[in-house]
Parts: sequence; C-alpha cells; structure tokens
Amino acid sequence: MSKTFFVMISTDPDVDPVKSLVALACATQATSDGHNVNAFFAANAVKLLQADYLKALDDRVSQSAGFCREMFDKLTEQASVYCSTMSQAANGVTPDNAQDLLIGGYDLQWSGPPGVIALSGSADVVLPF
Repeated sequence: MSKTFFVMISTDPDVDPVKSLVALACATQATSDGHNVNAFFAANAVKLLQADYLKALDDRVSQSAGFCREMFDKLTEQASVYCSTMSQAANGVTPDNAQDLLIGGYDLQWSGPPGVIALSGSADVVLPF
C-alpha cells in the first residue's frame, strides 16, 4: 500500500554530513519502495541542492565519487522536491541565479512555511531530518 511521505531535510550538512546523507537515503528508499515522496530542503540543508557542494560531500561521508549525486538523481526522478526560498536566499541563491548554482534536470518548487505546513499536514508519514 503506497503512502505519502513528507521528508523535511533541514540539518546543516556542514555540521552533520552523515545525517544529511541518511536523509537523502531514506527519502530515496521511500521512492524506490513505491511511495509518493515530497522532499523539502530548508535551513542550510539547501546546500545539498548545489552541484559543487553535493559533489564534495562524497569525501566527507566516506563514499565513492558520485555516490551522493547518484542518490540525489534517483530521488529527483521520483519525488517532488521543494526548497525554502528564504533559506536559499540566505545562502546566496535566488530563483534568478538558481540555474547557475543548483543541480538542474528536475522541477524544484520554491516555497516556505506555508508549503511545509500543507505538505506535512497531508502526509501519511513525516520524516524530519
């Protein structure tokens, strides 16, 4: 039976890179298991949406080159991905410059607290990281 998962990823990957990887892994596993997943990146976790940052994360979590990006790509193939507009701005990213800084190839939905409340309220399962 398929469920709707809301995965809130807000852990700063500079502080706890392993927890950030666990968040990506759990969200990706839920999609692989056939569930509907809404992944919301907020606070400094929005760094995980930056291509250069995600590439460098492999070394920090003792994984082979490309591991984190491969997991991210699997997630974005199946999940709906959201980011906090305000958190992105705090990290120097806006909708206007996002194409130069963020990983492309998927539909990134910009939102904020209203999106978090709506998505978490309609989910069967909420996983906060």
